[in-house]
This record gives sequence, structure tokens and C-alpha cells, in this order.
Amino acid sequence: MVYGSEYAKGRSYYDDAPAAGNTGDASSSRQSNEPQFKSFSNKPIIIKDYYSVSGSDASRIGWVEISQEDGTSGYLWYLKAESETRMRFADHLEMAMLESIKVTNANSEVDEFLSGADTDGGSWGTQGLFDAINDRGNVTTGVTGVNAATDLAEFDAILAEFDNQGAIEENMMFVNRATSLAFDDMLASMNSYGAGGTSYGVFDNSEDMALNLGFSGFRRGSYDFYKSDWRYLNDKATRGGINSRDTVNAVRGVIVPAGTSSVYDQMLGKNLKRPFLHVRYRASETDNRYMKTWVTGSVGAATSALDAMEIHMLSERCLITQGANNFMLMK
Repeated sequence: MVYGSEYAKGRSYYDDAPAAGNTGDASSSRQSNEPQFKSFSNKPIIIKDYYSVSGSDASRIGWVEISQEDGTSGYLWYLKAESETRMRFADHLEMAMLESIKVTNANSEVDEFLSGADTDGGSWGTQGLFDAINDRGNVTTGVTGVNAATDLAEFDAILAEFDNQGAIEENMMFVNRATSLAFDDMLASMNSYGAGGTSYGVFDNSEDMALNLGFSGFRRGSYDFYKSDWRYLNDKATRGGINSRDTVNAVRGVIVPAGTSSVYDQMLGKNLKRPFLHVRYRASETDNRYMKTWVTGSVGAATSALDAMEIHMLSERCLITQGANNFMLMK
């Protein structure tokens, strides 16, 4: 580390420049600081789904009272299945942004389909959140290799790594159930009056009142952390099922920096404020591919000779993990 040098009076920089790392040549690139530029790119992927109902089924009226997870309620007919298809498509969009891995395959079916011939070294897919953090971010398995939230010593190791990176003050923690409870137990153990865990809660801890044995956030050092349970990591039909089978690579949670950062947008030609984690999609004045839906067939608005109604859904998007060195993946 060089922090300064003394120079003689009335001399130029090149006359008395230190010999180490300096040739004394005014044209030498080692005379000045040259910024190093590094760029990252991600490729959007096209995701499709569709729902179809024949004209005969659509003309056979029958109402069903429903109440679905997306908030849809009331009486529906065949559109109940369409609504469930749309919910499934929305789930696929989110999972693709989390789980996708961008790879290079010598026998890429995508490239072969586009070119009509065998290709070598085709690049396909997109980079999801987990792969981006594995590639450019930080990964912790805890000091004991069991959990990254069992005591302050293990959590302080996370803070030390953040100190080496951007040291962003506010962070969001999206964790599974086990890690969330481990955080609560860790924080509760800091209370010297917490025998049995009953001295922290809401109201005055009256015996007739409810106790709040959980924490939504805390501050350690100069960092603020806000905790939220992530259902995706617990659901056995999604990542929760993967975690139960592959305990070595199981994802326990993700720490995401809050706020925004300034980036240069090549398309607009100016700096913009963007969240550290956001989704980008293709769009123009002609076509917006964030979430396209269109209907074909002869049922309803007739667009073809098909005796059915087909509802098509399409999106072309990718996830931008900006400043991945400030993210932490808990395994």
C-alpha cells in the first residue's frame, strides 16, 4: 500500500517519482490511475403457457362458487381452470427468476431450433437469483456449518464480509421457517431476563395478554436487518421440497440490500436509479412482453376456424442482480 511520497522542491513529477512501479516516462500508463471497468449481462428468456376450452364445453353453462389463493372469488364457470392456469404461469415466472442457471451447451436445442442446424457452444437460459449470488456474491453456511443464525458469533461473520463489500446499511432477510426461529432464539437469548423466553413481548406481558416471541428486525453494529419469512423456501411443492432432498445445497435464506443504486442505461443514454434486485423485460411502442395475453379460436371473438377458445400467455424477462457482492446466500 502506497499512501504518499516526498518530492524535491522545484522538480517535476517525473524527475523525482519513486522508482518502484514507475519508469519515469511521462507516457507510461503507470504514471496515473486507470479505472477498471467490469460489466455483467443477463439474457431474457421467453416463457409461455396457454389454456384451451372447446366450444361445446363453453356453451354448457354451469356455475361453481370458488375462493382461490390469488383473491379470485364468487361464481365462475370454465374460467376457473383459466384462472388456475394463470396462477401457475405467474408461479413459473417467479421460479424462473430465482432458480434459472445460464449455461453453455454444445447441443443447445434452442440454438439448433433457431438455426435449423446442429450448433456447438450454444448459450441459453438466464441467470436467476441463487445462481447469481453463487457466482458473484457471498455464500454462508454458518460457522458450525449448520445454520447461519444460531448465535451472534456466526452472524458477526456475515457482518465482517459485508464490511469488505459495499457496507450497505439496510438489508432485507428472506428466510425459511427454521432460520427465522433461529434468529428469534438468538435475539431472545440476548435478554438477561429471558428465562423461558417470557420477558419479551407485547403490552406489559400480563398473564392475560398475548406474548410476541418473534422479531421483525434488529440492528447489529452499523447494519439494520429486517426479517421476513419466505414461503417459497418452506413450500414442499417448490424450493422446500428441493431443500428436504438436497440438504447440502439447501437454501435457508437470502440477504438482499435495500434501497437503490445508480446505473447507466445504454438504451436511454443516462443514469437511472434502480433497485439492487429488479426484473427487466422486453418492451417497445409496438409490443410489451412483460405479461402478454391474447385469445384465439372461434369461441367469443372468432379469429380462426378452431372450435375452441385458446388463451395464450407469454413473457420475456430476466432478473437483474445488481451489485451481487452485497448479497448473501444462506445455505
